[in-house]
Amino acid sequence: MAVLDALSGYEFEDLMEDVFRHLGYENIRQSARTADEGRDILMEEVVDGRRRAVVVECKHTDTVSRPVVQKLHSAVATYDYDGPVRGMVVTTGRFTGPAEEYAAALGTRTQGGVELLDGRDLRKIGEEIGMDLYNGRIEILCDEALRPTHPTADRDAPVFDAVAEIEGLDPATLPTPETRLVLEPTVTVTARTSATFETSVGVVHSLDETTNLVLRADRESPLVPGTDVQSLVTDADASGARIDLEERSDDLERTFDDFEHERFRQTETEYKEWAIDRLRQAHTTTVHYTGDNNVDYEKTCTPNRSDITVHEIDPVYLPHVRSLLSLGEYDYRFAYYAAGPSRTTTRNDLGECVHCGTAADDEHGEGLTYCPNCGSINCDEHVRTERLEDDPVCTGCAVTERFALETKYFYDEENREAFRREYEEMALYEKAMENVPLAVGAVLAAILAAAFVVSAIGFV
Repeated sequence: MAVLDALSGYEFEDLMEDVFRHLGYENIRQSARTADEGRDILMEEVVDGRRRAVVVECKHTDTVSRPVVQKLHSAVATYDYDGPVRGMVVTTGRFTGPAEEYAAALGTRTQGGVELLDGRDLRKIGEEIGMDLYNGRIEILCDEALRPTHPTADRDAPVFDAVAEIEGLDPATLPTPETRLVLEPTVTVTARTSATFETSVGVVHSLDETTNLVLRADRESPLVPGTDVQSLVTDADASGARIDLEERSDDLERTFDDFEHERFRQTETEYKEWAIDRLRQAHTTTVHYTGDNNVDYEKTCTPNRSDITVHEIDPVYLPHVRSLLSLGEYDYRFAYYAAGPSRTTTRNDLGECVHCGTAADDEHGEGLTYCPNCGSINCDEHVRTERLEDDPVCTGCAVTERFALETKYFYDEENREAFRREYEEMALYEKAMENVPLAVGAVLAAILAAAFVVSAIGFV
């Protein structure tokens, strides 16, 4: 098996040379690797008795865009050959819409245009010539993704929603977060498990269930995600919240500050086999029954592989949206999986105190307070009232000093100095009121002392 992603770019060219040889092309050779002018493999073909040159560009990448096709077209036009010449771009990934449109405008292969071969085409060619060109990452080439944004809301609406109830933080004043989109591959395997288990006393266990098994497909071994992600994928499939990547790729690049998609790491067959093994384990159960001799027995019932029928393997990219919001001295990360109007949060720095990690009372930040002095988000234990301006200030950035035996909090040294001058000019009773409990206690103590004196005099 030639696992294409395990090859270097040069090794991929070597492999394609063998492929073209199996396809019947002649005089195949590679161009000098030290001076790549847009042609990696040069070869010839005979069409209707006439010999023609073919200039091939090999791209071992996820996507191939229009400039690559343009570059090859220029290489074809300048290739010194006594006869007709056409071009070909081969990739382990896929071509963008503009690349396909540009190639189509150049004409067909018989007209001297540029032929495009993507990962799917390589797989079909491998089957035709008896070579295993399966690639764990490109065996599944998917053109669909769940919708990464709400159909009627702004891209950054989830971030604004996350801070809606944070005291002192107006969502309308937030800076624009930096938001990137990563499309993570998932595969939904729909399978029916139908099995009957019998003993001498008859049927002791049976099952007939259809399961939609959602798998994370961005790693070497498949992984079943959490129930929130599984529900997001299956519910989105039911509601049709999908987009065509071929049509929307340019829109996504304009909408997000950064956009990329990962690749499937295994073949459909490998996902199918893994799902069958998983379902066999999940449906294994131990039953107890009484035999004809009135003796109790137990039997472990595990479905056979033949008891599990895979009806569909449905790949789709799951959008993972990651935002970075900078407020003052702090950077907050907010991330979620999206499927149109639905989403499940994977990280929310905006929903917890920066000092102790205490979470908000709800998903919109209730119970937290924003410190405009440093940009921190704080729980009640780490926020105070600024003495001069009467606004929130966190214990992490505040400048403090004790007045009337009580700690006062200030935005900075300048505010503290201003209050010092103000405090020095206060009347004695005003200074005392800077510590209300102490002042009240002093008054009560004085009253009690006076009462005691009066009582003592009266007693004498």
